[in-house]
Amino acid sequence: MPAKTSTLGGPALAALGLIAIGSLAAAVGFLAGLPPVGFAGRWTAVLGLVLYGVLRRSLTTWILVAMVVGAEVGHDWPAIGISLRVLSQIFLRLIKTIIAPLLFGTLVVGIAGHSNLKQVGRMGVKALVYFEAVTTVALFIGLAAINLTGAGVGVQPPAVTESLDHNVAKQSGAEVLLHVFPENIAKSVAEGQVLQIVVFSVLFAIALARVSEPRRRPVL
Repeated sequence: MPAKTSTLGGPALAALGLIAIGSLAAAVGFLAGLPPVGFAGRWTAVLGLVLYGVLRRSLTTWILVAMVVGAEVGHDWPAIGISLRVLSQIFLRLIKTIIAPLLFGTLVVGIAGHSNLKQVGRMGVKALVYFEAVTTVALFIGLAAINLTGAGVGVQPPAVTESLDHNVAKQSGAEVLLHVFPENIAKSVAEGQVLQIVVFSVLFAIALARVSEPRRRPVL
């Protein structure tokens, strides 16, 4: 029988070796009280992670690599980390930009793509139950992580420059219900009213599902 070839190539093994050597050096530097050794070890491990990310070409891998690089830059060079804050702001703006098109496209295709709306309704109920359960678990995990790590303790929030009005008028049930339905979908998208976007997308998808197949298919 031919010998089994390793699934890891030379570059991948080199990346894993850099990560292992760097992590070991960082641990030795921390335990022995040698900051230069720890610094060199940490960045050797980061270099190995970056090389591994280049080889994998996976979005999930690059997200993890970017988190490690950002944490290391903030730890070793806080001033540079603060100056690079604009990159995080750009990222958040791009995330906000894609929310409305993603919701609209996903809901319309998911609902109008099925000819049987009753089946879609059953799937929707299952999705809501699953979403509620997973969200609850995620909240408890987040609370446990924050309480165990104490992340954010000692951080001073920025000074509030605008006065806050705490005397906000309470809305009636009719006003809350009315707010769910958009009067202008473009305005809802611009203001980030996610619930209004979802309601519009669901109504649009149901209406599209009632259209004959030849006319519905081009829109989908």
